Amino acid sequence: MSLTKIERRTSIPVNVGSVTIGGSTPIVVQSMTNTDTADVKATVKQVHELAQSGSELVRVTVNNEESAKAVAEIRDKLDALNCEVPLIGDFHFNGHRLLTEFPDCAQALAKYRINPGNVGKGQRRDTQFVQMVEVACRYDKPVRIGVNWGSLDQSVLARLLDENTQAGNPKELPEIMREAVITSALESAAQAVEVGLPKERIILSCKMSGVQELIAVYQNLAMRCDYALHLGLTEAGIGTKGIVASTAALSVLLQQGIGDTIRISLTPAPGTSRTQEVIVGQEILQTMGVRSFTPMVIACPGCGRTTSDYFQHLAQDIQSYLRHKMPEWREQYHGVEEMEVAVMGCVVNGPGESKNANIGISLPGTGETPVAPVFEDGKRTVTLKGDHIAEEFQQIVDRYVETHYG
Repeated sequence: MSLTKIERRTSIPVNVGSVTIGGSTPIVVQSMTNTDTADVKATVKQVHELAQSGSELVRVTVNNEESAKAVAEIRDKLDALNCEVPLIGDFHFNGHRLLTEFPDCAQALAKYRINPGNVGKGQRRDTQFVQMVEVACRYDKPVRIGVNWGSLDQSVLARLLDENTQAGNPKELPEIMREAVITSALESAAQAVEVGLPKERIILSCKMSGVQELIAVYQNLAMRCDYALHLGLTEAGIGTKGIVASTAALSVLLQQGIGDTIRISLTPAPGTSRTQEVIVGQEILQTMGVRSFTPMVIACPGCGRTTSDYFQHLAQDIQSYLRHKMPEWREQYHGVEEMEVAVMGCVVNGPGESKNANIGISLPGTGETPVAPVFEDGKRTVTLKGDHIAEEFQQIVDRYVETHYG
């Protein structure tokens, strides 16, 4: 039985540096630093780590003069490392001033992120929004108009609430909130076009922190425009909560063909790497069958037949090894990101799963003969035993990559 291919909605492609978002291009994974952007060394290090892990766009905070001054130097140092990942500037409250007063920053960034709710109030809102768009026009930069319901333009919400009060059949407040988010994005985009920014340099996002609200908003937004759409559950949370919530929301939208670029807004645990949000984004797309990034490891959960945790350690080690090798393999071995590796723990499903993967190993369960058959493309090629099974299997994986993807 063949599965139906996911058909994406038609959107206007947007060039962001060397990366294209929208149209028929692959969905792009992006991330954001949490360093002080004024700390050039720390920011360069983190951007480079994010890019090495597979982030195709990286956003940095530009919130004061020091960070604005640092952006061009950060770009230069990344270029010296042959790290060409486009940088996006995240602006709130004072972006109009920073982009105007620091042209090197405006030029070095590949895209500007503008939040309509945080560009000013009253008449200043329009003036300052226009000022930022004019800078984008001057330097031929795309803009993401990123509405967030935690910082929604209150004038839009107030207007819609007034209209709702006067309506014969008023809507519930949550529906008005969702409409206010969408209206803010669409009206801001229309204003940017009126100022002179082409539609092919506009990306929209309407971020919510609730799964059902996010799905409802993007389904509505996708029907009402052909702009490229950035997906993300804002303030997703820490640990498994953030991963599960983001996966639940984005998987529904991706299955419906909605979304051109994604970011997973995880709260990292203290001392952990920022790259986790990149890995989660990649794995959502890969497990959905949308796009491949790195060889996938298939591993059984374990049961009473696998009282040893050896297969768990081997699966973890192999997965870490594959991710570690991907920056190098990506350049040398075309298609390796679609490889599947099975690490199984007993005879029940071990041989079968190993045969179905590109390469697999079936480790002995409790009471089984202490040998581990290895399968390549469905055929048993060797049986490993002894104290160095892990090292030998890793070498077999290396040889498989070299011979099949070289």
